Amino acid sequence: MFTIEHQFDATVVTLVDEGDAPLHEDIIIENHDAGVTISQVDPDTDEPQFVHFSPRQLQELRAALNLPEGIYRLREKKPDGDQSI
Repeated sequence: MFTIEHQFDATVVTLVDEGDAPLHEDIIIENHDAGVTISQVDPDTDEPQFVHFSPRQLQELRAALNLPEGIYRLREKKPDGDQSI
């Protein structure tokens, strides 16, 4: 299950782990002008842990999720709007 909330300065997506135990803590993804921040509470310390992606890192992650093993560099967009890898 997941939720999407549009706030003043960010869009927040919360991923809720469902199913058989053991379940993991919710993952919160905040998309804002400076990039994307992902957080999850550490069950051992009960403190949130954060990872911040710049817009470029997020773009590379999106591409990486759909590619086979290898080393890649994204190229700038072509004038016709296509993006090559």
